[in-house]
Amino acid sequence: MIEFLGVPLPLFMGQLLIGLINGSFYAVLSLGLALIFGLLNIVNFAHGALYMVGAFVAYLLLQYIGVGYWPALILAPIIVAGFGMVIERFLLRPLHDLDHLYGLLLTFGLALVLEGSFRHFYGVSGLPYSIPDSLSGAQRLMLPSWITGGDPAFMMALPNYRAWVIVASLIICTATYILIERTKLGALMRAATENPDLVRAFGVNVPMLITLTYGLGVGLAAFAGVLAAPIYSVNPIMGSHIIIVVFAIVVIGGLGSIGGAIISGFMLGVIEGITKVFYPEASNVVIFVVMAIVLIVRPAGLFGKGA
Repeated sequence: MIEFLGVPLPLFMGQLLIGLINGSFYAVLSLGLALIFGLLNIVNFAHGALYMVGAFVAYLLLQYIGVGYWPALILAPIIVAGFGMVIERFLLRPLHDLDHLYGLLLTFGLALVLEGSFRHFYGVSGLPYSIPDSLSGAQRLMLPSWITGGDPAFMMALPNYRAWVIVASLIICTATYILIERTKLGALMRAATENPDLVRAFGVNVPMLITLTYGLGVGLAAFAGVLAAPIYSVNPIMGSHIIIVVFAIVVIGGLGSIGGAIISGFMLGVIEGITKVFYPEASNVVIFVVMAIVLIVRPAGLFGKGA
């Protein structure tokens, strides 16, 4: 069997794939978190809970209305984004002029309420959500003969759904980056947070822009939740398991850096996956070790404005 650095190649590639999948979720979640913090200065501790709500909305749409995966992939983020806009309008906006700590405490409390409510009604054992038929199965990837020097060798089995998760995350992250950094709407969003009085003088509805920005960030969390549902099942505590890691990734990328959140998400997912191959005991802490090193060397993060 072909080996890579002393490890069987199928094992190495399998862990690399798991790292890429985790990195896809990290990238989408940290993008939403960086968007909310970077443009609104809100430390949204409810982000993980809203990721969980996105998965539950997809599950409930299927169970009670019969809405399948593909419509749910669009409907669930819209529904959760609407819920997030209500949160911003009636809970976060009154705290806008206060210290960031108030927003953090509010969203932390909101996360506990959401998680506790779903735990009360659905328990913590997890609910199954099937992979759509069109994405079932797997592709058998082989190393070509010009690499092996002989017959093609088995490299790894790539499940279709996991490949879709990576592609969908790349599409969403790229589209969001272009929206924020390259469009007039994105320029208005950034301007509304940096100099709201000036933007308001041009007749722009600044509060509505802020609400839309928060809704967009929350919608990204819900989108990641729907993507995760067929892989990890739907569980009330799925958000609390990932939110601390996502915060660490946002810090590594640079607080508020849209591009930094995307690149760091994928990069750290891969680092975590490779660590599981060579030193599994460190896989749960490697991201935090990287965060500590980055904070020492570049306190503003890899892509932060102060770096």
